[in-house]
Amino acid sequence: MKGILKWFNSSTKMKRWMILILIGILLSCYGMAKILVLEEISFQEITKVIAIFVVGFLLIVSGLIGLNKRTLEVLVESTDERMENKKNINVKSLIFNKTVYDQGPNIVVIGGGTGLNTVLTGLKKYTHNITAIVTISDYGEQVTNSRKILETPPLDDVTGSIISLSNKEEDMYNLMNHQFTKGKLKGLSFSDIYFLAMNEVTQDFTSSILKSNEILNIIGKVIPVTLDQMNIEAELANGYVVTEKSRIPEVVYEKVTKINRIYLNPSNCKPAPGVIEAIKNADGIIIGPGSLYTNVIPNLLVSGVAKAIKQSQAIKLYISNIMTEPGQTDNYTVSDHINAIIEHCGKGIIDYCIYDTGEIIPEIIKKYNQEGQDLVEQEIDKAKGIKFIQKNISQITDGHIRHDYNKVAASIIELICDDLKYQDKQNDPQYMMLSNKLREDKRIQKMQKQKEKKEKKNPKKTGKRQTKKTKSKFSNKYSERIASIKQADEKSRKKTKNATKTKNEKTKKGSYNEELRQEMIKKLEESKLKKKKKQ
Repeated sequence: MKGILKWFNSSTKMKRWMILILIGILLSCYGMAKILVLEEISFQEITKVIAIFVVGFLLIVSGLIGLNKRTLEVLVESTDERMENKKNINVKSLIFNKTVYDQGPNIVVIGGGTGLNTVLTGLKKYTHNITAIVTISDYGEQVTNSRKILETPPLDDVTGSIISLSNKEEDMYNLMNHQFTKGKLKGLSFSDIYFLAMNEVTQDFTSSILKSNEILNIIGKVIPVTLDQMNIEAELANGYVVTEKSRIPEVVYEKVTKINRIYLNPSNCKPAPGVIEAIKNADGIIIGPGSLYTNVIPNLLVSGVAKAIKQSQAIKLYISNIMTEPGQTDNYTVSDHINAIIEHCGKGIIDYCIYDTGEIIPEIIKKYNQEGQDLVEQEIDKAKGIKFIQKNISQITDGHIRHDYNKVAASIIELICDDLKYQDKQNDPQYMMLSNKLREDKRIQKMQKQKEKKEKKNPKKTGKRQTKKTKSKFSNKYSERIASIKQADEKSRKKTKNATKTKNEKTKKGSYNEELRQEMIKKLEESKLKKKKKQ
């Protein structure tokens, strides 16, 4: 009963539609009653009665549409953890004991590393039907002490995906990456101990990971791309072959060449159970972002994976990297990234590509340039048959350029919504949920931006009356860059000042020493004269 009464709270915005429906019913009933009561009806009166009935009917229809739409919005709001200052609406007691996200689109994300985790973190806010297909091979990299002792396979990407799909990311991160410091467990990682125990309980490695999805209560599921031990090998343009992933950038620099192709050893690695089925049932397949030759392409080279993607009717989307990687993608453009994937896997594996606008503060890029990295050039003409979407999907976090998981996820969901709209599924619950969620996200982001602008314009009062200053569009757009340049100039001035001060001190010290020397010489001469006079 409490759940029903909460529908009438002012925060739900339901009463307006209910009142509209009620008014429509009254007008329609009045019109029908008028026809039944009157014995003789003139043309003027019948026109009036019909008009009242039509208005009433339209109000009923409008009220029902608005009520249904608002019901869906309330469902989204009540299950959205990011909604601030929301009322506790007991929607679950009225409709289903599950969230609306369970009816979201099936999305498969293929890759590894931080790029994969970024996409997963953003997507879980729109759908719970997410499958992360990750690698469990370290490609010959150095084994940790914990893995050596427990003899466990490399599960860094699996662990990272589980953390990204968890409801409490920070808590899950601290737990899975915890290393024991005392007793017999000293130096061992919790994640290695956990997966070893799960493997012994289930007697199957894939089952141990799939069971972990339920035990750890994560959103979606994580599946290893293969259970076979595989190594990545790179053939360089000069014919040299590198057999270990960790040495590829180093050898490329030493030989002053580039990567020609990569391949797996053994080449017939079989996909793990559930991988091909997840791809076949997907509404969207996301590839990247991530290290092109060591995280993205290797997953696609596992037997049957690329073929399943090509045959799938899902939206196939590649998210381009923002920065190049030294020794892997030096001087690569957006087209070069896509063509490298097509050369290894064939055409039909990518339909769309989302790439960043490249509007990043030059001072940040300069730091990357010093490490041999640069922005991925936005040249897209060389990749044929691909639909390109340019979006502002980057952000600066702690001085590093990263993909913004909210913007990346919103771009993916917008593409899925456009596809549903193209299929004339505007009334589909999935489309309505995603569309409302996107609209709500944009509203929240807009409010946050307005709040930030207000804080900048009206800083905290310091006791003195501050004069209001208006800023030009140039100042607003490049304020961060201007501040960075000023800071650099200030550091340069301080450095010059300190150098001058040190030089002056040295000069003063030198002149002071010279005065002492002259004085000593004078005293010595005086003493000599005194001695001569005595003689």
